[in-house]
Amino acid sequence: MTINTHTWQAVFFDFDGVIAASLTVKVGAFATLFAPYGAAIQEAVIHYHRNNGGMPRHLKLRHCCEVIAGKSVDDEVLARMGQDFADLVREEVVAAPLIAGALSTLEQLREASIPAFVVSGTPHDEMQQIVLRKGLQPYFVEVHGSPRSKTAIIGELLGRYQYAPDQCLFIGDALADYHAATATGLQFLGIISDEGSSIFPEGVATASRVCLPR
Repeated sequence: MTINTHTWQAVFFDFDGVIAASLTVKVGAFATLFAPYGAAIQEAVIHYHRNNGGMPRHLKLRHCCEVIAGKSVDDEVLARMGQDFADLVREEVVAAPLIAGALSTLEQLREASIPAFVVSGTPHDEMQQIVLRKGLQPYFVEVHGSPRSKTAIIGELLGRYQYAPDQCLFIGDALADYHAATATGLQFLGIISDEGSSIFPEGVATASRVCLPR
């Protein structure tokens, strides 16, 4: 797939693995939370997490508890686990370096007066605080997180700002990002590591650093 050449009306960003190099931080938090269940469960949880990037955290935690660990959890227990997870990752995500090209791309958008948005699977309030503490708030018009799905968030923003979907770009690193982009009609750029192969369908535009396709 080739990305159309034009000036973007808006650009939407995932956060972990796209703005901040914080993916290993989240892996470590899942490993810590599920360590009491033993090495086999812990490894399965980490595998599930890595294969389901971009999924809202509460859904991922529920699946890991109920399907992988075989432990039924109610909303109260799930909320407590979510808070424990947030406590484990918050400072490290704030301290995590930015992904190559992220800051220059955000500066490019700001200079061109092109609106930028965060659309993340991280809980909404936590995501807003992280962006604020990393000093990135001036670059974004709005910052959004779960429990709303990325598709729902993007759809609401497109309607509220009256953007044409095919003139907007979503930059993400997970299949959930790609699916949200295709579901809402956005163009998509997949960020992949230098060493890793693309997880995206054949023909999807990819880059090893954050950039604005022309």
